[in-house]
Amino acid sequence: MTRCLMFLLTCGLFLCCSFATTSAEDAPNVIVILADDLGYGDLSSYGATDLKSPHVDKLVERGMKFTNFYANCPVCSPTRAALLSGRYQDMVGVQGVIRTHAENNWGYLAEDAVLMPELLKHAGYHSAIIGKWHLGLESPNTPIERGFDHFHGFLGDMMDDYYNHRRHGINYMYHDLKEIDPPGHATDLFTDWSIDYIKSRQDKKQPFFLYLAYNAPHTPIQPPEEWFQKVKAREPGITDQRAKLVALIEHMDDGIGKVMAALKETGMDENTLVIFTSDNGGQLSAGANNGPLRDGKQSVYEGGLRVPGAAVWPGKIKAGSETDLRVLSMDIYATIADIAELPQPEENEAVSFLPTLMGKTQTPLRKLWFFRRREGGTKYGGKTIEAVISGDWKLLQNTPFEPQELYNLKADPQEQNNLAQKNRKMFNELTAAQRRQLQKYGTVPWQKPAE
Repeated sequence: MTRCLMFLLTCGLFLCCSFATTSAEDAPNVIVILADDLGYGDLSSYGATDLKSPHVDKLVERGMKFTNFYANCPVCSPTRAALLSGRYQDMVGVQGVIRTHAENNWGYLAEDAVLMPELLKHAGYHSAIIGKWHLGLESPNTPIERGFDHFHGFLGDMMDDYYNHRRHGINYMYHDLKEIDPPGHATDLFTDWSIDYIKSRQDKKQPFFLYLAYNAPHTPIQPPEEWFQKVKAREPGITDQRAKLVALIEHMDDGIGKVMAALKETGMDENTLVIFTSDNGGQLSAGANNGPLRDGKQSVYEGGLRVPGAAVWPGKIKAGSETDLRVLSMDIYATIADIAELPQPEENEAVSFLPTLMGKTQTPLRKLWFFRRREGGTKYGGKTIEAVISGDWKLLQNTPFEPQELYNLKADPQEQNNLAQKNRKMFNELTAAQRRQLQKYGTVPWQKPAE
């Protein structure tokens, strides 16, 4: 039985490729822009003083700014799996980073996961992914095989060079199902391809979903030289390391501005929801700024999990609005499903924040918020790190070789005062909740099935 048919039967939708009350012509377009390793403090709208991000800042100004947007995981693949499936990443088999070599691969996207483009087909959407996929390197886990109608981008985890687009000497750049080898900086390519896609949809009555997943500002920190020189000239005393990262982010921001300009030029901006965020926090060793938050990418402290977030929908979302509602990457799925008037698969854990976007008050989306990552190497040894949040309380274990820690995020947002020994009641409550969640994760395979 196909995923599509399983979904229809589960949800009780017996009229294929239709949806409840809104015609496809009236449905809004949706663009999700995902940055790669963008720190909480690495936008001028989030406090950066040595960086200029006018185009993302304009998204913030024109729509809603999120101050409590959390990535599902502090590294790439799991967050992307959660965002596209509406499920905790472990429940779709992506516990850690999907990589080229089997001995260092920590996930395999589950066959029965209903990804967002598959869901949106039932509302008549055409779906495209431009940029970084990172959820599978071969059939059947490639974008076209998992529901996207169009793919122009990179299958792999990271590029060893922004200009030659290889990883471990392998070319993972594809146009739909065909391997390609285009010249140019990856950020420029993804920007240009997104503009081409938007223009191609201009005269279509069918709504579109565009998932624009930049690989910037992920390592290697390799901005175009002119952008690096511009930052060096503008920011006296800035280190080369920081200047390169700032330049890479500003270059991406410029690309986002071009994409938004194309949307306006085609006359589709008024009927398009745009959501911007990052897959995890910034990498400190690469010069990232996570603002006042502790630590960064790879960590389940706040700096690894809390990320920038903004949503724009002219005439729907109030310009200049701000929310402290806590949301997760996977909640984007439920929100878009809500907009398209589609039910999610029953097993999904994502919760829609559409009422908040519309200016309404929402109670917390869930009582318990779980975060987890599996990794190899000598630092992790194939083990996991976890965190769980309940209200103001956060339990975490940032290394599998040290005891769990407990913090009150309201009183101690920088996670400096470990209360594990002082509040055993809360410690025991959260450890018990976490154990139950880990047992649930244990039901899902996370390696490729044996052939």
